[in-house]
Amino acid sequence: MTNLTMTNPSCSNCDRLSTQLAEKNREIQALISRIEDLARHDPFTGVLTQRGLDEVLVTELQRAHRIGHPFCYAAIDLDNFSEVNDKHGHPVGDTVLKKIADTATKALRVLDRFGRIGGDQFGIVMPSTWPDQGMIAMDRLTKAISKFDWESVAPGLTLTFSAGITTNAPTDTLESITQRAENALRQAQRKGRNRIVLNEAP
Repeated sequence: MTNLTMTNPSCSNCDRLSTQLAEKNREIQALISRIEDLARHDPFTGVLTQRGLDEVLVTELQRAHRIGHPFCYAAIDLDNFSEVNDKHGHPVGDTVLKKIADTATKALRVLDRFGRIGGDQFGIVMPSTWPDQGMIAMDRLTKAISKFDWESVAPGLTLTFSAGITTNAPTDTLESITQRAENALRQAQRKGRNRIVLNEAP
């Protein structure tokens, strides 16, 4: 007597649909991850966006609260950037922003995070960094920017930046540490630009 195994077509269809559904879910998750990555990185310069920079800052604040290790945050503004656009045109201005991002990324440590807050404003998170070390890093960045061959971008072009730098305090929030760095930046601009001002928490 021969035993016949019967295949249920509906079960076969269920398996195929389940496989297709799982594949679609993977595609959706990959797309969501891609969208989130785009939200964290500036497509124009390739560095972090303000959202990405804020996330890094929050992570560092949490880590500092846990283990008490210091870090620095710097707010940067290019000096007289509007004049660059007015004199040389917006394409040159766009190139300047890309060159700034590239130069800063190369001048800073691998663990430092550089981001574009908006327009010609940038920010740097420097983990495991004391204020004097942060000032040394900013001085290194100043020299890297000043030594860059801006003439290759546009004849007669020179570029400097002003910056405010601060270190974390035990009671800091995202808002308080960024505001303190912004206040230091405004001081640097009031003092004549092309300088770095350190503003430590009380």
